[in-house]
Amino acid sequence: MYLVLKLIHVFAVIMFVGNITVGILWKALADRTRDARIIAHTMAGIIEADRWFTVPAVILLLIAGFGTAAIGHMPVLGTGWILWALIMFVIAGIAFGPISRTQRSLLSVAREGVAAGALDWDEYERLSARWNVAGIIALVTPLVAVALMVLKPSLRAFHR
Repeated sequence: MYLVLKLIHVFAVIMFVGNITVGILWKALADRTRDARIIAHTMAGIIEADRWFTVPAVILLLIAGFGTAAIGHMPVLGTGWILWALIMFVIAGIAFGPISRTQRSLLSVAREGVAAGALDWDEYERLSARWNVAGIIALVTPLVAVALMVLKPSLRAFHR
């Protein structure tokens, strides 16, 4: 059961980090077109991909991660690399709130641009700057967590 949960955990990491990375790429490619229709379509796709991949990956990561730790007799708060990877994951989760709200705003601005025949680039770029900052946090922190999980460095943790 330990190896099955570990495998599910690894698949969830791939799904989670992969979707974040691909979302950033698709948004950058859409923005380069300067076409409101393509941007709106891309933002709608990114939002949908979060529903189908990011959110389920978070659920699988937590269930499989805590399950693997429990079966492997590794205390989550007492094992430094697990604790700090979990902290990175929480930070990524905190960043997801602003990302999610900003994505909906970006989609709205793009759709308004399609309807009006011209995108409000000042507003779109303001929102994009916010999305980029939160997106970098949401991408880098899980990558740090992956490194911690693979390398298992000796880090401070809470001890009983």
